[in-house]
Amino acid sequence: MAGRPEGGARASDRRTKIMTSPAPSTTIDLSGEWRLSTADGEHSCAILLPGDVHSALQAAGLIPDPYVGRNEERVQWVAECDWVLERTFFLDHADGRFYLDLDYLDTVAVVFVNDIPVLSSDNCFRRYRPDISEALEPGENRIRILLHSSIAAGAERQARQPFYVPYSTTNSPVPNGNMLRKPQCHFGWDWNIALAPLGLYGTVALKALDPARIEHLVTRQVHNEDGSVDLHVTLMLYAAEPAVVPVHFDLDGERVLLDCGIDAGETTIPHIFHIEGPRLWWPAGSGEQALYRLTVEIPGEVVTRQIGLRTIELVTDADDAGSRFAFRINGREIFCRGANWIPADALFSRTSPERTEDLLRSAVEANMNMIRVWGGGFYEHDWFYDLCDRLGLMVWQDFMFSCNLYPCTEDFLANVVEEVDYQVRRLSSHASIVVWCGDNELVGALTWFPESRDNRDRYLVAYDRLNRTVEQGLKKAAPEAIWWPSSPASGYLDYGDAWHADGSGDMHFWSVWHENKSFDNYRTVKPRFCSEFGFQSYTSLPVIRGFAAAKDMNIASPVIELHQKNVGGNERIAGTMFRYFRFPKDFANFVYLSQIQQGLAIRTAVDYWRSLKPHCMGTLYWQLNDTWPVASWASLDYGGGWKAMHYMARRFFQPVTVAAIPSEDGDEIRFSMVNDTLEPAAVDMNLFAVTPGGEKIPLRTASGTCPPDRAETLLILAADDIPAGCILAWSFIANGTSGEGHYVHGTYKALDLEPPGLTLQAAPGQGGTVEITVSASGLALFIMIECDLAGRYSDNAFDLAAGESRVVTFTPREPLAAGDLPDFILYDLYSCQAAS
Repeated sequence: MAGRPEGGARASDRRTKIMTSPAPSTTIDLSGEWRLSTADGEHSCAILLPGDVHSALQAAGLIPDPYVGRNEERVQWVAECDWVLERTFFLDHADGRFYLDLDYLDTVAVVFVNDIPVLSSDNCFRRYRPDISEALEPGENRIRILLHSSIAAGAERQARQPFYVPYSTTNSPVPNGNMLRKPQCHFGWDWNIALAPLGLYGTVALKALDPARIEHLVTRQVHNEDGSVDLHVTLMLYAAEPAVVPVHFDLDGERVLLDCGIDAGETTIPHIFHIEGPRLWWPAGSGEQALYRLTVEIPGEVVTRQIGLRTIELVTDADDAGSRFAFRINGREIFCRGANWIPADALFSRTSPERTEDLLRSAVEANMNMIRVWGGGFYEHDWFYDLCDRLGLMVWQDFMFSCNLYPCTEDFLANVVEEVDYQVRRLSSHASIVVWCGDNELVGALTWFPESRDNRDRYLVAYDRLNRTVEQGLKKAAPEAIWWPSSPASGYLDYGDAWHADGSGDMHFWSVWHENKSFDNYRTVKPRFCSEFGFQSYTSLPVIRGFAAAKDMNIASPVIELHQKNVGGNERIAGTMFRYFRFPKDFANFVYLSQIQQGLAIRTAVDYWRSLKPHCMGTLYWQLNDTWPVASWASLDYGGGWKAMHYMARRFFQPVTVAAIPSEDGDEIRFSMVNDTLEPAAVDMNLFAVTPGGEKIPLRTASGTCPPDRAETLLILAADDIPAGCILAWSFIANGTSGEGHYVHGTYKALDLEPPGLTLQAAPGQGGTVEITVSASGLALFIMIECDLAGRYSDNAFDLAAGESRVVTFTPREPLAAGDLPDFILYDLYSCQAAS
């Protein structure tokens, strides 16, 4: 590598192998314990910052756990109050210039230092750095943050609009959240608790401006024809007055020192690192996640970025079906396998980097290579995207607008301009972020409200103003970034129905869930890229026991219904069971079967859409995770446990796989082999008929080679070739990997299953694990192993035929006591049925 300066600030270039760190400037970290109280002083307790008000009140015993029972209803008063955060700090001297550094301040707030207002904020997605020099005193100082009720602030701002701006009352029982720049799911959602939380979730510090600070550090990559890469680094400094500042650039050990003359205000300092023979960053499963360490240092401040070198294109070329939608990384089109990400918790204080890493690792372990950071939550913390960089998870990044209409007044749009500029400059250097999307479902929202249906032009113009503001802000901050206007969208400036039109762009396909159609309906569309589709299940029984008593274990109990936020969701889960299964015998088996049918629904969609490759180039199901314990579309329980669908996803997202696809008339079953790798895949498959008693009858063997990055047909079987009463089962090997599956031609309720004779033996394994051996004397479908301890199974939701066994390793989250083994229970399809 070789570095060189480029234009910009007045600078002299001194290269050095060794340097000493500049002396630290005055920084007082103000995180830690503060005092929390209502504005009227009626309630008071300690609060830890970063943190949220609800968690502090619960820790002090002033409110019950909002997630338990029906406590959500008992804590609604919290969001109706104004709250004060307060603490003191000591300052040796007040000479010079000082500023506060604040981010993730939620949301409408006034900050006082020694009773002098120094900041009025109203955007959780911005960073604030107010100069507070005039308010400081030598010795003890007091900082106070007044957090206004989001409910009151939303109502006040709605009243100031020139016309009413609707929000989704179905999603948001707490009103007018669309007036505020904070996570929209804070006001409730069809999977989230409605708490409208308040707090401060990021940096809170006092810093000296001596003589400058780093405002932004952004990078841009130029990949040259000879294979080398020029990394353009742009540093933006802010100073109160002209100064000379030493700036150290370092890229993986190549260090450059520039003595930069800077002006008052903002100064831009560019530098270029030339990289010969670069190591490229690839998504998970496609290559190495090579990362370079970029460090920029000025006196008193160090900023570090990890840089992944890669090219990214969004292919939208026209074709016979409409237009393509595919991501091309380093010149190769990558099929995107993944899910949608929502905030890790409804309350910030219950999150942690460790919990989030566990969730993201679970995505990669289920063969995912992309997540979509959905537009109703947060722009996540820097460490979140660092994790995605290291794990190889491509990120579809929404801007934070979702499922509502929004103001288009000058003050609102000016606020958005600042938000977009900050977030894009903060995040655009991450290799994992491959696309920036303007919003989630705002085009569709134009048709959801009587006001916008009756006066579409007015609200369409308002939407266009907002969308163009976001796009222009992105292009100004990161001109090379990939922009997609909305999700779903059929194309640029296309305001059509991308929920049902499948020829172009990305699609949200919800007909199976919201329109109560059969799983077969997934095979009526051929999306180019499906960025949302989903089917609900209940959260696992051990999680339910954490919020519900034994008397509540009924799908119609008030507690269970409160932990179901989608209108009609419980009825739809139960109705689907009547369609496909014999009804379960008790609540525990209802929970189990809800998870199995969820996995079947999503597998039906993914198997078919992957078989269309390269016509379809991405499937992101809704959703990866939960924010609290709730019935939802997630494949991971609240807390990170794997539901049945996540184990099933690990199979249906295998890079090389075989899937059974019935023809539209049901006369044939096509076995599709899918290859998401760069090498040809030699596939060998054994196909069996399996009797209700578990006997395996060989039907066919098939061998074929699937070209790189393609899907092709391996075998077509006439439905008449399936013996009466039997199911199809297969196993395959391909390039050193293996897989299995089964297919029922009809419904599971039509099968006359026989007792599977399941047995389970558990013994201590290595490294604190438990080795579980499950054996069957008959046919056992969708075997689920469960215990009350949190942990991970090496396999689950699997099948066994007569005489087969499987060894499964259970890794508990917390170490087991010596000689102590959990009590495991087994579920399977036959045993869950009411008549068994």
